[in-house]
Amino acid sequence: MKEETRAETLRVFIALAPPDDAKEELERELRPAYEAYPRMRWNRVEDWHITLAFLGEVPAATVPLLKPPLAELAAARRPLHLGLRGGGHFDERVLWSGIDGDLEGLHLLAAEVRALVEDSGVPFQGRPLNPHLTLARSRRADASSAVAAAAGLAGFAGRRWRTERLHLVGSNFGRGPGPIHYRDIEAWSFGGAG
Repeated sequence: MKEETRAETLRVFIALAPPDDAKEELERELRPAYEAYPRMRWNRVEDWHITLAFLGEVPAATVPLLKPPLAELAAARRPLHLGLRGGGHFDERVLWSGIDGDLEGLHLLAAEVRALVEDSGVPFQGRPLNPHLTLARSRRADASSAVAAAAGLAGFAGRRWRTERLHLVGSNFGRGPGPIHYRDIEAWSFGGAG
C-alpha cells in the first residue's frame, strides 16, 4: 500500500538555480570546509537551488495543473540579477549561502509563484521567504560544524548572474536511503527584458 501511495504523490517545489559557473565559484570557496568537516552531509552542487515555494508531498495529478500557469508567469517575468554572498546556519545544523542582488524582485517573484500555486488549487501554507541556498546538514552530534563552516563563508561574495529559468522540481526525499536528489519536472525561460 505504501508503494502505491508513493506513486500517487510527488514531493515538489518551485525554485531558481544559479548557473554552473556561480556554483563552481562557491564550490571552490567551500573546498576547505569539505576537508575540515567531512562528516557533514554535503548537498550535490548540481542540486543547489533557491526555493521560491515548497509544496511538499502533493498528489501527482495536481502537478500538470501547475505547468501552464508557471510557463505563463515565466514568459511574462524579467530575469533577476542575483549573487551568492556570505553564509549562515539554521538551528546550528543547516549550512547555507546567502543571496544578494535584486532581493525585492526575488520576493515579488516568490509572492507571484505562491499566489499561482494557491490559484491552481494546490494547498500551500509556506513560510516567509528567507532567500538562501542550502549547502549541507550536520548530524546532531556534530552541530558545531555548520556554525564553523558558516563563519568560513562570511567574506564570500560571488559574482552577479542572471536568472534564466523558473524550475518545477521533484525530490526523492524520504524515498529510501542515501542523499536527497532533485530533478526538474519542467523549467521555463524568463521572457521579459532583463
